[in-house]
Amino acid sequence: MTIADKILEFYSKLEPPTGLPADVVVMNPYRNTEAWRVTEEFYRRFYNDEKERVVLFGINPGRFGGGITGIPFTDPIHLESVCKIINPFNKRAELSSRFIYEMIEAFGGPENFYRKFFISAISPLGFIQNEKNLNYYDIENWKELFEEYVVKKIKEQLAFPLNRKVAYSIGQGQNLKYLSALNKKYQFFERIETVPHPRWVMQYRLKRKEEFINQYVQTLDPS
Repeated sequence: MTIADKILEFYSKLEPPTGLPADVVVMNPYRNTEAWRVTEEFYRRFYNDEKERVVLFGINPGRFGGGITGIPFTDPIHLESVCKIINPFNKRAELSSRFIYEMIEAFGGPENFYRKFFISAISPLGFIQNEKNLNYYDIENWKELFEEYVVKKIKEQLAFPLNRKVAYSIGQGQNLKYLSALNKKYQFFERIETVPHPRWVMQYRLKRKEEFINQYVQTLDPS
């Protein structure tokens, strides 16, 4: 099996954690016919091999990006314009996707980037509450709800295979704290590193965007 086969099998079986509050809506694009089509095309294009990847863990997919397309940090615009995958989704931009694909371009383009890296999330499914994106760590009783679920999903992804020497947290706050705590407890990776969250950069540090893009490139590929 190629990594694409394993990734697609993982996504095809995804279910949310049990016990979520009644007003939390789960986004599972892999149940949508068109989203599954573009997801399959994406992973078969960029992961049709057996080469190990380094993983970056985001928080959870957003409603204008991976929550629609099934591909983390990839909105319908960049899926079509950069990845060259035609899709029928509303071409609304997501700030995080814009940053990630500018970073990927600085890295040499999607073929070069995805040959080395796999972008995932602590929760591979996203959440909406009151019609707004909801981070997993803002859900009531999230630690009790998520630990068993997250540990299981990380273990499943390690079989893709993923590099066990280092993993990256996308985000330097709660996401890093939680991933580091889980890694200390379960020893998934030898170490956890971090890069700034794209939305934080685009919303609060936009004038320094190029600096943060360079930081990503230098952190992920210090050679």
